[in-house]
Amino acid sequence: MKISAKSNLQTVALAVAEALEKAGIHAVLTGGACAAIHTAGGYQSEDVDFILQSASSQRWLDHAMAGLGFCRRRDQYFHPQTRFFVEFPSGPLGIGRDLAVKPVRKRIRSFGSAIRILSATDSCRDRLAAFYHWNDRQSLDAAVRIALTNRVEINRIRAWSMREGASERFAEFTGELARARKRRRA
Repeated sequence: MKISAKSNLQTVALAVAEALEKAGIHAVLTGGACAAIHTAGGYQSEDVDFILQSASSQRWLDHAMAGLGFCRRRDQYFHPQTRFFVEFPSGPLGIGRDLAVKPVRKRIRSFGSAIRILSATDSCRDRLAAFYHWNDRQSLDAAVRIALTNRVEINRIRAWSMREGASERFAEFTGELARARKRRRA
């Protein structure tokens, strides 16, 4: 898959995922790019975050990314044809204090390919973690959009929120979600 000036976030994420898989590097798409995919672009992100799930040297990672035209500057990879940049935050894969996160394979319809990604429920929790711990209101909006456009396990999110010590923040999330659902029906 080739990246061009017309490549959208999904294209970039999928191209990187495929290049990593071909290089034997297992990674999971997380963060804002994951939220953007789960909301079909309703949420926007400029960066594409992957958490590595297999041991890989910096040299192998640089080689896989260079095959797509990306160049590394410090901890970020940039491509001359797209505004999206790629990062590999340190692992392990986790959401808040929950390290028992299981990625899923999500098929990207327009490409007929699948990508290892957080589930909609875990992507919602990931955005809520940013809201809970850093008061990131944009992440709250993303969590609401994810829950509005996907089937999420709200009881699982509630239980996790309680373990994170964020019961009041969870109530704010469910209030925003209820208002968004009401606006959608109107």
